[in-house]
Amino acid sequence: MKQSILIPTDFSDNAWNAIVYALKLFKDKLCTFYFLHATTIKVSTLSNLSNKLLKKMEQEAMDELLELKTLAESADANANHDFQIILSLDDLRAAVKKVVKEQDIDLVIMGTKGATGAKEFFIGSNTVHMAKELKDCPILIIPQDYDFIEPKQIAFPTDFNRFFSNKELKHLKELADLYDSKIRIMHISIEDQLNDIQEYNLITLKDFLDNYDYSIHWIPKYTNKATEIDDFIEELGIHILAMVNYKHSIVEKLINEPVIKKLGFHAKVPFMVIPE
Repeated sequence: MKQSILIPTDFSDNAWNAIVYALKLFKDKLCTFYFLHATTIKVSTLSNLSNKLLKKMEQEAMDELLELKTLAESADANANHDFQIILSLDDLRAAVKKVVKEQDIDLVIMGTKGATGAKEFFIGSNTVHMAKELKDCPILIIPQDYDFIEPKQIAFPTDFNRFFSNKELKHLKELADLYDSKIRIMHISIEDQLNDIQEYNLITLKDFLDNYDYSIHWIPKYTNKATEIDDFIEELGIHILAMVNYKHSIVEKLINEPVIKKLGFHAKVPFMVIPE
C-alpha cells in the first residue's frame, strides 16, 4: 500500500536533512512525498504591499518548491517514490492540518533546530505545537544534523496506566516493520508492583505485539523521566523514540515548553509522537 508522507519545509538545511532522512527511511516503500511550504503574511503587512509584489513573493516561494522537488528527484532516483509540492498561504499549523486531511497523510516528518541558542529547547515552537495539536496522524521529529541510521531499535516508554488501542499501536508496528526493528518497552518503576489495571494493560500490550520482536525493561526511578529516557536511548543504542500522546502522558509533559526548559530534554534521536 502506498504511503503518503508530508514534509513541511522552510528551505533550510535543517528541513532538507529531514527530507533526506525520510527518503532513506522509506527507501523500500511506495511513497508520495508532499513538500509543503506555508508562508503567512500579516494583515498589517498586506495593506502595505501591492498585488504585484504579493504575486512576486508567491512565485518566488513556488520556484523554491520546484527547485526542491528537482533536487529531491535527482538525489533520490528511487522508482518507489514520487513528489508533490504544495504552497499554502495559511500559517504552518493550519496548513499541515488541512493537507493531512485532504491528502490522507500517514505521517508528518519535520526537522528541528535542536538545542541551539537556548539549550533547554529540544524542538522549535512550531514543532512543539504540531506535536500537541496533530490528531490525525503521527509526527516524526528529526534532530538537526542527525544522520540516517537504520532504526533497528525503537524505544517505547509507558507507565502501563493506560490501555493502548490497536489503532495507536498500528503506527508503532508499521515503523518496526520497515527494518524488522526490536521494540524496547521501557517502564520507569515508581511502584513496588503493578496494580491490576497496569497488569491488564501490560498483558494486552504483549498480545498486540505478539508477532513482533520486543523486550520489556524495568528501570528504577533515579532521576526525572526525561533524563532516564535520555540515558535509556544512550545505553541501548536506540534509533527512534516513540510515544503515544494522551492526557497526562509522559510525552504530554515532555512537549510542555516550561517542562522542556526545566528538564532539558533533547531529541538525540528521531522522536515519533503518536496521537491517541
